[in-house]
Amino acid sequence: MAAKRKPARKSTSKGSTLPWLRIVLIAAGGTLLAFFILMQTVRSGVFGDLPSEEELASIQHEQATLVLDRDGELIGKIFAEDRTNVKYADLPKHLVTALVATEDARFFSHQGVDGRSYVRVFFRTLLGGDRSGGGGSTISQQIIKNLYGRGRHGLLTVPVNKMKEALVAQRLERVLNKEDVLVLYFNSVPFGENTFGIEAAAQRYFGKPAKRLNLQESAVLVGMLKANTTYNPRLHPEASKGRRDQVFEQMRRHGDLTHEAVDSLKALPLVLNYTGGDALDLYGYFVKHVNNEARSILDALAKKNGGAYDLEKDGLRITTTLDADLQRMAHVAAHQHLAVMQPKLDAELNARKARKNWEQRMQRSGGSKWKSNAREVQEVYDHAARRLDTLTYRDSLWHYRKLLNGAVLMMEPATGAIRAWVGGNDHRYLPYDLVTARRSIASTIKPVVYAAALERGLAPCTYLDNDKKTYAEFDDWAPDNFDKDTTGGKVSMWYALCKSLNRPTVDLYFRTGVDTVRKTMQALGLPTRDADKPAMALGATDIALKEIVPAFGAFATQGRIVKPQYIVSITDAQGKEIYRAKKPKANQAIAENTAADVTAMLQRAIDQGTGGPLRSRYGVTSPIAGKTGTSQDYGDAWFVAYTPGLVIGTWVGAFSKEVHFNSANGTGGHLALPIAGKVLKQMERSPELRQRYIRAFNWPAEHVPDLECEARREGDFLERLIDDVFGGGKEAPSDTSGVERKNVFDRLFNRKDGD
Repeated sequence: MAAKRKPARKSTSKGSTLPWLRIVLIAAGGTLLAFFILMQTVRSGVFGDLPSEEELASIQHEQATLVLDRDGELIGKIFAEDRTNVKYADLPKHLVTALVATEDARFFSHQGVDGRSYVRVFFRTLLGGDRSGGGGSTISQQIIKNLYGRGRHGLLTVPVNKMKEALVAQRLERVLNKEDVLVLYFNSVPFGENTFGIEAAAQRYFGKPAKRLNLQESAVLVGMLKANTTYNPRLHPEASKGRRDQVFEQMRRHGDLTHEAVDSLKALPLVLNYTGGDALDLYGYFVKHVNNEARSILDALAKKNGGAYDLEKDGLRITTTLDADLQRMAHVAAHQHLAVMQPKLDAELNARKARKNWEQRMQRSGGSKWKSNAREVQEVYDHAARRLDTLTYRDSLWHYRKLLNGAVLMMEPATGAIRAWVGGNDHRYLPYDLVTARRSIASTIKPVVYAAALERGLAPCTYLDNDKKTYAEFDDWAPDNFDKDTTGGKVSMWYALCKSLNRPTVDLYFRTGVDTVRKTMQALGLPTRDADKPAMALGATDIALKEIVPAFGAFATQGRIVKPQYIVSITDAQGKEIYRAKKPKANQAIAENTAADVTAMLQRAIDQGTGGPLRSRYGVTSPIAGKTGTSQDYGDAWFVAYTPGLVIGTWVGAFSKEVHFNSANGTGGHLALPIAGKVLKQMERSPELRQRYIRAFNWPAEHVPDLECEARREGDFLERLIDDVFGGGKEAPSDTSGVERKNVFDRLFNRKDGD
């Protein structure tokens, strides 16, 4: 009887199943074993030390130092990374809700690692190919990645980094509560454009602090966390809006929003108030100066632990003297005016073939770039705006060579507080600060020379010689009046300054004496290297706006001069004050009577003289004193005006003195005064600014300026006779170098005056 084979088959089938199951179990066990071995290896520090709980508990972020104007408005940042930390109380509830719903739905229930999220990632993302489900990292794990980065470990790079983040995230949540973890996350997460943390991002993209973000804005910023460049709302608005709407959907899935609310929110447009680096460029020249000043101050201070303050990382707050309203007014006025004047200069340069002549000179030394003259697309500064243009190398050079530049400095004369500082057209493209640049000061120096004469004892009604003279000992120098006034005769001092006459000013210089002129210039903080040259009295010396504005400030404050002040106080990141500026010391540079007389004469310069357009063209009605200046060949245009509450100085010119107008368009009255005129008129329209800065002049109680004399007069017979006898003819006496020219009675009785 044959044996049955069925049982044998059954045995074979069972035997074949068991090995496969055994293999799966062995593989799973091996994987778990490998996982735990790797985990212990990572924990032991083989792949790098892990931060301890103590280190995690004492994490301190680098923070940008904030530069604030006098009223606390943000005007600049000094940083290695643009970061400003916030507290939990500063985080809107909808911002936290949006983050948790989008990045870590079980944030408040796990302890740093969410096992369920790994299962979701494995099945939904890896096996199912659905990438909309998000990653497996919790908020705590993302913090660790942001703070400590990821290392390279060959084939084990991904698992090792993930294990590191999981282990450290668990440690983090053992030492920090959930609120602290959220604060740490929001203060460390990157938002692109070298911007770190929610506060800096809120300011950059929406121009407001994080605590004022609305739901739509919060969703935009949370959406950026997935890919801060791809979803940058400025660069990619459509992608950013789409990602924002995904955040709304996530909030709906987790019960934070209704269907109706999501539909309404999706219908809203993406609205930005981008205030990135461009917005702060307005203050760039001033902030750079504050940066240097703050470093000097901090060098003298020390932290409690003895370490030095780090201006770029310690999150300090620097309150400055700047008035952001005045700064904006000055910036806009300068750019508007230069945009009008630039085409006029271009027309004059084209008419005299200035570019052709310049290129012929450059041909010999232009170098390889000049010869190749490559054409490329580049962003260029123009008075209207920055723009993209296709320019050759020579086009680019000529564009900036012919460009008019403007600088404005405003200072409160009694305190030295700098209220506005426009160092040039554009700090990013043209960083050279023209407020500090010494240029030919032109007739703007004359009030200083007249102040020296008043210090010497002359008076506003002293008559000066307006005849044309040749000064043999100064290479036959024969100065003439700018407006070619050939009337000659005698003019009063006040009239000579009011009309900015050159001949009487030179006469005044010699009467005053070099020593007195030098002494007065030095007292007013001006360089004196050219004081012994009579041409200096007409402006043949280089002085910076930063120097001449405080000097005019002394005229506004009864002769007292103070050092310019930039910083009011500095506090640390916790708000504790570590520095406060002392009240500036005022030095009596000139006599009160001298300041009063100069001011009275300069008021007439505004009402009747070279500053007249301030009244006639710009309608400024406030009590203002001021002086224009136009250098040789119209290379530099100046205007300085003041009240007891504010000095405003303006300068306009090209970088090269070879580039200039050849017409009245290049005078101080046409080129520099209008900037001040626009600002002063706006100030008059603002009750707050008018009250703050515009005040009437107060003369010393015992002295009221006396300008009640005729502008011109002819000398009588006796005076003309004495003048002829003692050398008042067509040539100046040979002893005028460094010697005072004496008036009629001084010369008649040979009286000598000491300084």
